[in-house]
Amino acid sequence: MEQLELLPEHERRELVESLVVGEFRSALFMTDDEEFPLDVGFLDLGLTSLRLSEVKLSLERRLGREISTAALFGHPTAGQLIDHLCA
Repeated sequence: MEQLELLPEHERRELVESLVVGEFRSALFMTDDEEFPLDVGFLDLGLTSLRLSEVKLSLERRLGREISTAALFGHPTAGQLIDHLCA
């Protein structure tokens, strides 16, 4: 993932979105055919703070960068988190 910054912006966003949505789908035990809402809050989706921390750690490993807890709670939907990670 260290080459993430070298990708064109639209490809980087697609990759980040795919990773983020994949991690949240997994945490929520969703299948690939279920639509994942990018605009619904993490807690409203049913994630606990512990499970959200696990998703955060997994995303950090996969993206090769730290995601602050403040950023995670300051961007409380997958769409907002993706925007933050791509900024």
